[in-house]
Amino acid sequence: MASFAKPSQFHHPQRRHHPIIPTTFINTKLKTFTSTKTLKHFCISNSSTNTTTSSISSNNPNSHICQLCLIWNLDSAMSYLETMHELKVSVEEDSYIALVRLCEWKRDRKHGSKVYSYIRKSFMMTHLSLKLGNALMSMFVRFGNLVDAWYVFAKMPERNLFSWNVLVGGYAKGGFFDKALNLYGRMFWVGFRPDMYTFPCVLRTCGGVPDLVKGKEIHVHVLRFGFESDIDVVNSLITMYVKCGDIHAARLVFDKMPKKDRISWNAMISGCFENGECLEGLRLFCRMIELPIEPDLITMTSVITACELIGDERLGREIHGYVIRTEFSREPSVHNSLIQMYSSVGLVEEAEEVFSRTECRDVVLWTAMISGYEKNLIHQKALETYKMMEADGIVPDEVTIAVVLSACSCLCDLDMGTNLHEVAKKTGLIFYTKVANALIDMYAKCKCIDKALEVFHSIRFKDIISWTSIILGLKINNRCFDALFFFKEMMRTQKPNSVSLVCVLSACASIGALTCGKEIHAHALRNGVSYNGFVPNAILDMYVRCGRMKYAWKQFFSCDQNVSTWNILLTGYAEQGKGTLATELFQRMVGSNVIPDEITFLSILCACSRSGMVAEGLEYFNSMKYRYSIKPNLKHYACVVDLLGRAGNLDGAYEFIQKMPMKPDHGVWGALLNACRIHRRVELGELAARKIFQDGTAGAGYYFLLSNLYADNNIWDKVAEVRQMMRQNSIIVDPGCSWVENKGTVHAFLSGDNFHPQIKEINALLERFYEKMKEAGIQGPESETPIDIINASKADIFCGHSERLAVAFGLINSAPGMPVSVTKNLYMCQSCHNTVKFISKEVRREISVREAERFHHFKGGICSCMDEGY
Repeated sequence: MASFAKPSQFHHPQRRHHPIIPTTFINTKLKTFTSTKTLKHFCISNSSTNTTTSSISSNNPNSHICQLCLIWNLDSAMSYLETMHELKVSVEEDSYIALVRLCEWKRDRKHGSKVYSYIRKSFMMTHLSLKLGNALMSMFVRFGNLVDAWYVFAKMPERNLFSWNVLVGGYAKGGFFDKALNLYGRMFWVGFRPDMYTFPCVLRTCGGVPDLVKGKEIHVHVLRFGFESDIDVVNSLITMYVKCGDIHAARLVFDKMPKKDRISWNAMISGCFENGECLEGLRLFCRMIELPIEPDLITMTSVITACELIGDERLGREIHGYVIRTEFSREPSVHNSLIQMYSSVGLVEEAEEVFSRTECRDVVLWTAMISGYEKNLIHQKALETYKMMEADGIVPDEVTIAVVLSACSCLCDLDMGTNLHEVAKKTGLIFYTKVANALIDMYAKCKCIDKALEVFHSIRFKDIISWTSIILGLKINNRCFDALFFFKEMMRTQKPNSVSLVCVLSACASIGALTCGKEIHAHALRNGVSYNGFVPNAILDMYVRCGRMKYAWKQFFSCDQNVSTWNILLTGYAEQGKGTLATELFQRMVGSNVIPDEITFLSILCACSRSGMVAEGLEYFNSMKYRYSIKPNLKHYACVVDLLGRAGNLDGAYEFIQKMPMKPDHGVWGALLNACRIHRRVELGELAARKIFQDGTAGAGYYFLLSNLYADNNIWDKVAEVRQMMRQNSIIVDPGCSWVENKGTVHAFLSGDNFHPQIKEINALLERFYEKMKEAGIQGPESETPIDIINASKADIFCGHSERLAVAFGLINSAPGMPVSVTKNLYMCQSCHNTVKFISKEVRREISVREAERFHHFKGGICSCMDEGY
């Protein structure tokens, strides 16, 4: 790859004149000038005899400084310089130049800064010579101190081409590409003609922006000034075109080169790989070997990376064989690339073999192996390998910590993740944004969202991944309101990408924030990302989960209709209990030559179950196995149990479970328990509950089903026992929360919420509805259960009645006749279901409630679920 310029002529113009100092001369000088006392005595005697330092030859302190710099004795030279300043002995410009160059070559910032301070004190800055100015600029550019380099440049009364080259190269190397190009233009304007060292700098700058138009303009300058045959300049041209994505132009330049070196081939080969032309890059590699031109480490790592990109296992093995036959078999960087290549194609054992045969294992190699395990979902092995790395005394870097934290996230290993957090704090790696981002993801997935927020707020420079991670973390921790707030905050400083849009659209879907979802859809359309990645399906899912099927169909027809797109629509119809529409959609899907997958059959089986279409559901289950060759998993078996159970065939459902070819899990037994709840079969329901609770890992939903089963059969002492079991097993139920959108703002209502500004109006309206229900002889909330057991009832445990508050708020704040849409995090109880049914008839409005399991559309006192289970 082309560099900025040749170091010997660009950054260090005097290094090629570095003389070879005879050993006897060095020893003599070191014996003569080993202490500052000699210099002090010498300077005093000189001053007493009125002899100026400029007239001294063999005993001149300035010449001693230059000679010490020639033998790289910087400490002694600095000691002489300090003593000369103490004694106010004049320091010549050549001495400063020698010191500045030695500080640059040794990369000694401390001494370089001290020399610069002496130069500024000696008033040389007011009459800065070209030679000293260039030396100072070169040193500051090497140190990355562009502020002082620019200051020196501005102070120089005279500048040459080297001065401009140094500053252009410094800005280019520092990533300030716009300033580098601006400097090049100014250099051109004042009449300096670029040379072979100018062009590599400015061409690399064009590639870094990238700016193809400016790059082509520089190409014209190359031709105009006759540098088209300079190999370094032409190599830079190839690199510029590659970085700007014009691989065709790069190839034209490459093919016209009369002479190509290894850098030329590497630039073209890696350029093909970077621009997705992997096969062409491999062909060039084969031509390079045939010529023959020996590849180097850059060539081999690029070729191995190409094998990784195209996922060609066979080719990767052949390249590995070539590596073994050459000297590259001893290079750790090649081993690192091989491990990554094998891991990317799923050959973990081969990656382990390469790792085990590597004698010198640095942190990069260990990280590659850990990353290989993590990519192949062998998360536990990734953590074990990290512990082996620690035991081997290898200090992790920021990449290692980020990869291991990713494995902790997948395993929900909070202890290991917390330990890594402490390691990151002690080593200072916590200040790397990628480490902080990985910590946010780990804490969020381990349900420690407050710790994730703490890490997020500590990040000084937040990137798009930081914002996306915290938005997703808030969403998966059921804090969708906060997720929307953070998205709006992100919009002030960051432009959202497709991933962040998918996350926030999912949050909108979770709380039914239709207006917010529409705004995000509009933003995606305006910025041209509405068709990127998973965004189209995320928009479709948002409309489906908000119950807006008309909008969903419009989105469906505007995007590519893959199997996931069809599945989203099928799931929507399944949640709404529209089995007939779901089966029609399935037939259209098959007729469109879209092959259904496992999720498709989950949706269609669920739709059949909720619509009582038993025969159709069983037919789909059988066709799944025999027609589409999809092996049913436990979720499919649970759907069949639910299908049979809801239809009242509980014995058939139990028999189906007993004949399953695999051990039933909680989901299968839970389907049977739910069917027993619907049909009030206590004994069979208790049998299913025992199977669920025997391993002690059941979630709160199963306690809800069992509580409902007992409550519906008026066995209140058993309801109390269920609640006691929950306390003993530390089962925590999220508080009931409902959301309703009004004029673009989403309002949340918790169970027993008394803090909303309109709570008095809401309660007054509900009280009027309760009185009317009582007058009509309908069981209302006030007559549900005896007062002594109400705290143990299913409604207060698992419902919370928050949807009543949301419905009342929606009625108060919307025009008559307008529909009201409510989203709830828990299930609706029978009392709430009856209440909302009555309200829909009383106010003559459509009310929809999407609860934890399904949609309920209320209209004219009738619910779309046909009171199933209530």
